[in-house]
Order: sequence, then C-alpha cells, then structure tokens
Amino acid sequence: MNFRPRTKEEPEINLIPFIDVLLVVLIFLMLTTTYSKFTELQLTLPVADAEQQRDHPKEVIVSVASDGRYAVNKTGVEGKSVDNIAQAMRAAATAGPGSVVIISADAMAPHQSVVTVMEAARRVGLTQITFATQSSAAGRAANR
Repeated sequence: MNFRPRTKEEPEINLIPFIDVLLVVLIFLMLTTTYSKFTELQLTLPVADAEQQRDHPKEVIVSVASDGRYAVNKTGVEGKSVDNIAQAMRAAATAGPGSVVIISADAMAPHQSVVTVMEAARRVGLTQITFATQSSAAGRAANR
C-alpha cells in the first residue's frame, strides 16, 4: 500500500476554445438579429415656411455690380468710398453688431470692390460676413 500523499494537480481550464465559441455565437446573433421598432408613435410634424422664418432685420445685403457700384439692401450707395458704404451699412444694420453682412457680388466684380465692402463692415463693427452664391445649375441656365 502506498500511503504517501499524492500531489494534487490543479485542473487547468483552457479559455481559448471557450472564447472562440462565444465569438462565433456573438457574430451569429448579430447577423441574424432584426432591428424592428416595437413602439412607434405616429407624429404629424408642424410645417413652416423657411422664407417666413428668416430674420430679415439681422441681414444687411450688400450688392456689388460688375462695374464696382454698390447697393445696401437694394438702395444704391453714392460714391465708391469705404466711408460711404460704411455709413449706408450702419443705417441698414438695425440689429446692431449682431447683424449678418451678405455680400452679393457679380462674378465679374473687381476683387477690390469686395474687399472694400469687407473693410466697411469692419469699420461699422459687423463681424459676421457671408457671401451669396448661386448653384451651378442656375448659373448654367443663366448663361444660355
């Protein structure tokens, strides 16, 4: 009889096959799951006209013609100096410094004319400036 104590071996669990099986099950579940809406509310959203929502008092539209003439909110500006344009923009900016300057320049307008409008806006304190463009489809139709 062998009365010597046996060394007990610790059981070892190999986790790699277990992880592989779980990964395959996870991929299978992800591919076969359908995402359906169980509760769906029938909503009728309000309709609004985008043109009516525009806040026109906050806009100062400066038009620049191809020959360098200026118009602020469809009112012609006498002269081409920065001071004349700044004075017209100050009168048109009813919302104060929060007004947005929209520069609508002709494609053939001199670069200096647009820079003059930007300088006038800076002098008045209007820092939000954007440029009006037209889509390329409308431009092609106008050139025909």
